[in-house]
Amino acid sequence: MATLYLNDSTFALLRDLIHHRTGSYYEDNKKELLADKLEALVTERGFDSFLDYYYLLKYDDSTLADWQRVQNAISVNETYFGREYDQIQATAQVIVPQLQRERIILPVRIWHAACSSGEEPYTMAMALNDAGCFANGAVEIIASDVDTEALAQARAAVYRDRSFRVMTPEFKSKYFTTSDGTHYRLNEDIRRRVRFEHINLMDSMALSQMRNFDIIFCRNVFIYFTTDGIKKVVEHFHRGLNQPGYLFVAASESLLRVTTLFELSEVAGAFTYKK
Repeated sequence: MATLYLNDSTFALLRDLIHHRTGSYYEDNKKELLADKLEALVTERGFDSFLDYYYLLKYDDSTLADWQRVQNAISVNETYFGREYDQIQATAQVIVPQLQRERIILPVRIWHAACSSGEEPYTMAMALNDAGCFANGAVEIIASDVDTEALAQARAAVYRDRSFRVMTPEFKSKYFTTSDGTHYRLNEDIRRRVRFEHINLMDSMALSQMRNFDIIFCRNVFIYFTTDGIKKVVEHFHRGLNQPGYLFVAASESLLRVTTLFELSEVAGAFTYKK
């Protein structure tokens, strides 16, 4: 629990500023949670109040590093290999092969937005490998996140048992090596299939450059966004997708009341939003 007091008015100022910059929104009952996440950043800056920290973030033009620390602090990096695997399986076994049959030269391009520590895009790379997609044509996998610490872990591609909670020992032994039985390093041939980039989903300029994708995964992100924030990001996704294009969100998320740009479709038992 935070030892610095965050009053309601300062909480509202910080909450709205963070929402504008990151998309994440903290309801009124999450005041203590936000205080816990930010307190260390406040004291590291030499402040003894959250209001001083707000003024720094709001008005100081040299706070890019501070904002990155905020992004890292509030990011929720709950992920693991094989999470909601039905969507990945449908992509690797149905969508990508179909796109490959329809093309001669252009690669199939997949973007994992908000990839956290990398388990999701690496799961995709392994599924594509098992399905023979890499042998049948070019496939590009781009993964992005706003959390620089999570991206560093993703690029290192070293994981502990918690990341394998739904995977079999055979899966682990096929794609990973270990020297101590605790840390597992992903094989290089899969690791090199994924390119990681630092992208804030609230950065319209950055999103406008993410174009010509066939498939976008953005899962377990919109549960932290307001409807307006979701709509803004989804509109960028729509512009960035080829036609046909496929957008996957988590099973707990729905876009039906947010946008009419996509049609809800089912592919091999998995639901997707199709352009």
